[in-house]
Amino acid sequence: MRERRWICPVAMLACLVLALMVPSTAIAQSASSAINPIRLVAPNGLTLLVLEQHALPIVQVHALIKTGSVQDPKGQAGLANLVALMLDEGTRSRSAQQIAEEIDFVGGSLSTRVTEDYTTVSVKVLAKDAELGFALLSDVLLNPTFPDDELSRLRSQVLGEIRSELEDPEQVAMKAFHRLVFDGHPYRWPVNGTMDTVARITREDVQGFYQEEYLPNQTILAIVGDITLDQVTAKVASHFGAWKRRATATRAYPAPKPVKTPTVKLIDQDLTQSTIVLGHAGVSRTHPDYYAISVMNYILGAGGFSSRLMDSIRDRQGLAYGVGSTFEANLMPGAFLVSLQTRNQAANQAIDAVRKEIRGIREEPVSEEELEETKAYLIGSFPMRLDTVSDIARVLTLVELYGLGLEYFTQYPAWIEAVTREDVLRVAREHLDPDRYVLVLVGKLDEARIALEGAHRLVDRHE
Repeated sequence: MRERRWICPVAMLACLVLALMVPSTAIAQSASSAINPIRLVAPNGLTLLVLEQHALPIVQVHALIKTGSVQDPKGQAGLANLVALMLDEGTRSRSAQQIAEEIDFVGGSLSTRVTEDYTTVSVKVLAKDAELGFALLSDVLLNPTFPDDELSRLRSQVLGEIRSELEDPEQVAMKAFHRLVFDGHPYRWPVNGTMDTVARITREDVQGFYQEEYLPNQTILAIVGDITLDQVTAKVASHFGAWKRRATATRAYPAPKPVKTPTVKLIDQDLTQSTIVLGHAGVSRTHPDYYAISVMNYILGAGGFSSRLMDSIRDRQGLAYGVGSTFEANLMPGAFLVSLQTRNQAANQAIDAVRKEIRGIREEPVSEEELEETKAYLIGSFPMRLDTVSDIARVLTLVELYGLGLEYFTQYPAWIEAVTREDVLRVAREHLDPDRYVLVLVGKLDEARIALEGAHRLVDRHE
């Protein structure tokens, strides 16, 4: 039995948890039952998800294009990011300044974002300005011109960001970690690219990527807010009807090279603290174990102050201010990782503690108390992820992207509630490995003195 430290007596806490569980579940089910979107597919292949919400006079139009940094051609890491940044920098009918002035004049917002798997372009406006919102979004998606001067400016801006990341030990550690875990796979490269690759990207590269990837049959459009289905279908036909569909190439990516033995990357920097990232390949968002893994990982390290890693490494040993674990669940299997910062001299102790907690959750079932607290939190916090029209539109497109089904909103609480102690133990044993991992440490190596027997060591004193 694991020793836990409580602010109040265990019996009182148990009663409180039980009291909170019922209303949390009820609130989650009540909030999610209101999310019942209409799904349509336009003649050009554009997928529409429409949810009417008339409580506030706001409309969110959120486009997700199924292209991200994994589509960056070899030697052109950062291309998808630059294309997205360029979308609102000028179209055939508007300059970058005109786009900015039009959206600012109505108090709206227009934003773009790129991940490994997808790109998003979003507009939020008052309901009375919905026509302008659709017009601006369609213009930047269908008619970008990619001016040379704006490309030069944005390329310099991205290079400046990358240069500043080289001075951030957390960024340095995370990038080195992904390069090793995803050896041979496009997830190994940062979304914003590298100094070398971004510097070589040309306007022709940007135009070619846009023509190849930005297609209606690769786009999900979620419209949420104070607008009717009839209004949406009319505006989509008017603004997106001319967007021509085209066949897309079959995408296939090699699996990352497996990590067969512990691989340790040590990066020497004159720092008082060591930044540590430890982990290995994980699962995709569509893996059938995803919900059991969510429960297991919350108990292990994603649960903040209530997690085992925090209890051991911060509270009982005083090794770090914070520590957490993450499963990067993407379209393809992402990474599982634990990250923390600690004194150089305490690095070995912290690494041992992380591996001990990973072993522990694989060896014995979690307590009933841990399980019920975790499920209560995950179910109770679910409505908070759907708090605004922007949140709902974003989640709608991801549900469609991952093929989770629109019942996700009503079934998520039940899927979490169904997880058992046996499920948690099984997924921990199947998806965590304390003996085959990648470890990256950025710190003062002469003080850290990392000692891991049998590990393949890579030392870089200049990175």
